[in-house]
Amino acid sequence: MELDYKIIGDRIRECRKNKNWTQAMLAEKSGIEPSNISHIERAATKLSLATLVSIANALEVTSDELIYGNLKVSSHISIKAIDSLLSDCTADELEALSLVIQTTKSILRAKR
Repeated sequence: MELDYKIIGDRIRECRKNKNWTQAMLAEKSGIEPSNISHIERAATKLSLATLVSIANALEVTSDELIYGNLKVSSHISIKAIDSLLSDCTADELEALSLVIQTTKSILRAKR
């Protein structure tokens, strides 16, 4: 299986931006050269396991979250992402979103 480094780079960028960090800030916190962060985010270079772990630790996420999309078993990451999206919803918003999810699920299953 070939890893999709674009997915990994996109996830690193997304996590970095969620923290309002620049590439230089991530580089400093992870001990990686700023130019390497840019190359990794653009998938212009492959990153080593040690680099992946350094970036994950700096961003305070799991390596699973960064390689999500390359994993065959990844439902735990999806559940965590959904939980994060719902964490600040009001009761009315949760009720509306629950209805959207139920309807979407029914439509998807009907197409099988």
